Amino acid sequence: MTMFSKKSTVTALSFVLASSLLVTACGKKDQVVTAQGGTPEVTELRYQGSVGAVTYPELAEDLGYLAPLKLKFIGNTISGPQDIQSVVTGDTDFGGAFNGAIVKLIAAKAPIKPVISYYGVDEATWTGYYVLDGSPIKSAKDLIGKKIAVNTLGAHHEFVIKEYLHRAGLTAEEIKQVTLVVVPPVTTEQTLRAAQVDVASLGGVLRDKALERGGIHPLFSDKDLFGIFSAGSYVLTDKFIKNNPNASRKFVEATAKAIEWARTTPREEVVARYEKIINERGRKEDTSTVKFWKSTGIAGKGGVISDKEFDTWIHWLVDEGVIKDGQLQLKGLYTNEFNPFATEKK
Repeated sequence: MTMFSKKSTVTALSFVLASSLLVTACGKKDQVVTAQGGTPEVTELRYQGSVGAVTYPELAEDLGYLAPLKLKFIGNTISGPQDIQSVVTGDTDFGGAFNGAIVKLIAAKAPIKPVISYYGVDEATWTGYYVLDGSPIKSAKDLIGKKIAVNTLGAHHEFVIKEYLHRAGLTAEEIKQVTLVVVPPVTTEQTLRAAQVDVASLGGVLRDKALERGGIHPLFSDKDLFGIFSAGSYVLTDKFIKNNPNASRKFVEATAKAIEWARTTPREEVVARYEKIINERGRKEDTSTVKFWKSTGIAGKGGVISDKEFDTWIHWLVDEGVIKDGQLQLKGLYTNEFNPFATEKK
C-alpha cells in the first residue's frame, strides 16, 4: 500500500448490520463481529484497487467483516487524487488518498468526508527517496535540474519532496527546477536502475524488494521529516453518507476491524492471507511483493483519525499559498463517528 507508499502505498472503506454477525477469520478461532445500526441501504460498493496489493476493504471482505456488503472492483489506480476524484464524480463509492490531497479537494468545494485512515508511516513502513550507489546526489541542493520518480502529482510524494527542499533552504525558483516524473510504483525501481530518473520514491514492500537487490540508498525519507503518523484516508461523499448511513457505518467498521486484524495477527499469517486473496481474484498479478509486508503503518487504532493528521496539511497548504488562511476549519473536516474504535479510552 503505497503513501505518503501508497506509497506505496494508493484505496477503499467499510459498513454495518442490525445484529451480531458470525464470521470466520483467518486465525484459529471463529470471531463474532458485532455490528451496530441497521441493514445497509446498498448491496455493493464500487472501488479501485492496486496491482499486486490488498486494500483493507478487500481484506475485510475476505475475512467476512464486510458482509452482507460486497465490493465491486472497477479497475486499478496508482493515484490517490484520481481515486478520490472518482468518488466525487460518482464512478466509485469510496476511495483513498494522502490527507494533503484530500484537504486540497475539500478546499475546492468537493463534497467529501474522510472517514478512516488507511496508510501511514511507522518504524517498519515508510517511504524513502532513493539514489543509486555512486550517485553524485548528496544533498537537496544537488537535486536542482534532476528528476524524481513519484506515483502521482499533488499527493504524498510531492508534499514530502517539497518539504525536504524547503527545509534545506532552496528558493521557490530552485524548487521549480526539480522535476517530478510520474512512474507506476511497480516499475519505479527499474526506472531508477536504468538511469531514466535520478531519484526514486520507494516505500513499503516495493522498497524492501528493491533493497534486497542492493545498489541503492536513501537520500531522505518521510519518516525523517514527519515522524510516525497516518498519512491517508478513505473518503465518502456527503450525499452517500446521508443516504446510506448504515452502509457507511458498516464500511468503516469492517475496514477498521481488518486494520486491527492485520496489526495483531502474526506477519506470516497476514502475508499468507494476502497471497490467497491476490491468487483467488484472478487478475494475473505477481504476489512476490506482499512477502515483504511488515506493518499497517497506521497510527490510530482501527484507523481512527486524529486532528494533527489534517491540521498539519491545512497549515502546510496555507504556507504554500495553495489555500487561504481560515479557508478551511478542522472541525467537521473529517469524522470518526462510524469507527467502533473511536470510543475506546485512550
